[in-house]
Amino acid sequence: MKLNKRSVAHYALSDSPADHTGFLRSWGGPGSPPTPSGTGRRYWFVLKGNLLFSFESRESRVPLSLVVLEGCTVELAEAPVPEEFAFAIRFDAPGVRPHLLAADGQAAQEAWVKALSRASFGYMRLVVRELESQLQDARQSLALHRCASQRAVASCSKSQAPDHRAPDPENGHFLSRDRSSIGTVEERGIRPIGRDLTEWELQGPASLLLSMGQSPVSPESSCFSTLHDWYGKEIMELRRGWQQRAKGSQPENKSQNRP
Repeated sequence: MKLNKRSVAHYALSDSPADHTGFLRSWGGPGSPPTPSGTGRRYWFVLKGNLLFSFESRESRVPLSLVVLEGCTVELAEAPVPEEFAFAIRFDAPGVRPHLLAADGQAAQEAWVKALSRASFGYMRLVVRELESQLQDARQSLALHRCASQRAVASCSKSQAPDHRAPDPENGHFLSRDRSSIGTVEERGIRPIGRDLTEWELQGPASLLLSMGQSPVSPESSCFSTLHDWYGKEIMELRRGWQQRAKGSQPENKSQNRP
């Protein structure tokens, strides 16, 4: 791997936030000269992404070494000096010497091991895949929940909706469900309030003829005026006959009353 020294140094000293920082004791590693056994050196380490920089001190402006945390594992190790909280960065490549480091205490050791184990691009890829899987499961669960909610609302509205279907005919006539109130209105030939004309006309032949302005007794005639004239003619004929009979009986009564 080829790196530009100036670019790497600029990134190490830039204002970008570091993932982890602290002092560690080092016993050598890739790119650094080995130290005598038991005499590790103390350096300031800065972790940014998958890059681990080491500095002579916290105020130093030039990085001493760089470790690219790819293709490696971080695990606990034994240090040359007893009571050192050591861990090692081991690479999969053959012939590469592990990087042995030690923290000042157990809490610092655990924090460094956790941060370094999560710094590689491979770990980030696994995290992204896991998050994508969780997101997909959440979307499917949300879709199923919405579908179930829509079905519940549809079934509830369907069960509460009024039944607008026409009733079954009785003796050839369609009768209303409320026969006490609507039947008297329909007998007078008046369409009930709030009832659709089409639904009202389908209640029977008599209502159909009345709605068309015809008499159920005398089809093809106007409802009120034709009925009036029709029954009126019969009454007028009966009245004229009665008057004629009354006039014919008057001379007979007069002749009978004479001495």
